[in-house]
Amino acid sequence: MIHTSRILILTTAVALSAQAADEQAAQYGPDPRLPEQQRGLLPNMTIAEPANWGDQRPTVPENYSITAIATNLKIPRQTLVLPNGDILVAEGRGGNAPKLKPKDVIAGYIKAQGNTSVKSGNRLTLLRDSDGDGTYETQGVFADNLNAPYGLALVDNNLYVANQDALVRFDYQPGQTQASGPPEKLTDLPSAINHHWTKALTASADGRFLYVGIGSNSNITERGMAAEVDRAMIWQVDAQTGAHKPYATGLRNPTALTIQPGTDQLWAVVNERDELGPNLVPDYLTAVREGAFYGWPYSYWGQNVDPRVRPQKPEKVAEAVKPDYALGSHVAALGVDFSSEVMGAEFAEGAFVGEHGSWNRPDPVGYKVVFVPFSNGRPNGDPVDFVTGFRDENGKTRGRPVGVTLDPRGALIIADDLSNTIWRVTRAQ
Repeated sequence: MIHTSRILILTTAVALSAQAADEQAAQYGPDPRLPEQQRGLLPNMTIAEPANWGDQRPTVPENYSITAIATNLKIPRQTLVLPNGDILVAEGRGGNAPKLKPKDVIAGYIKAQGNTSVKSGNRLTLLRDSDGDGTYETQGVFADNLNAPYGLALVDNNLYVANQDALVRFDYQPGQTQASGPPEKLTDLPSAINHHWTKALTASADGRFLYVGIGSNSNITERGMAAEVDRAMIWQVDAQTGAHKPYATGLRNPTALTIQPGTDQLWAVVNERDELGPNLVPDYLTAVREGAFYGWPYSYWGQNVDPRVRPQKPEKVAEAVKPDYALGSHVAALGVDFSSEVMGAEFAEGAFVGEHGSWNRPDPVGYKVVFVPFSNGRPNGDPVDFVTGFRDENGKTRGRPVGVTLDPRGALIIADDLSNTIWRVTRAQ
């Protein structure tokens, strides 16, 4: 016999779960629903429980297939497909920010349980498929002794790498499998404290400029504004001289950058602030406007004020630009690239986004690669799940997507920094 109280508990749990799902679904697109702020001693935390893939693999749509083309890497983050089809993989882990409060120590320990235990590679690995059959027979170190490399870009014969502390340049010759020597430093990048250490990178369509994403040194200015100088912004860097200036500001953590094909329009995915509740604040995909201010730390999603920031600056809030497209709160978007017709008609126009996955909400989100459809050059419609199955319903997590890169030969390349794997998704011919 089932007691009425148990039925009530089960019904309430189902209702709350459905409500949470509805709230998350309402956070997609240009006009997300923003609930009331919630603040507490510690956020609700549900982390990844790492598990091996075994004979399983991620799930892709019908008529697509996915293959692991490289394994046993040392924390793969971002990838770059070279003109000859070789793939470069940036491997490493950075950051050295001291914990400020007891809750930071607790949260840091818990989050670490959901990450790989592999030592940072601090290198670039090159993958080569010599005969074009989809098997990458060559896997070797292209360059090592780097400092948590993350962003990658190629302009003519210049290979640019964004380490956590500097933007460097290698000479690159087509077909090269190893760097010919150590890189040249183009410019230093902010690296003191390095709460958000990743340095995203892309090049303008004409190759004249490089764009570097630099995250904040805190969640919401806990270290003071002096620690945020040159932070929470995108730099524009002269590719020849290293001279740089702020291109856009107020972006808490711009983790991946790309140029929209056929244009010189810069796009970014940005990780927003924490500790305002499970459905605040949505991470986002946006076209980046030169000179624009996107709100951090004073406001979010345009002009929604964050009361935790002191002193308040209403004049800055008034300047804040609303992003283009919400991806959902705490999905931790870490990769973005535009698609093309090589991925099939359904996924021809839009952007792929790698979502590393949440840690600070009771119902986990992210842990997948989504496709954001575009129309007339702008996002149009809800995101579509493209690669899933990294985390199962029991919380077992076999992978966490980071960088996503379109191979113009007809594949999507995905870096997975939990299983230390590079995945390749192709469409059936």
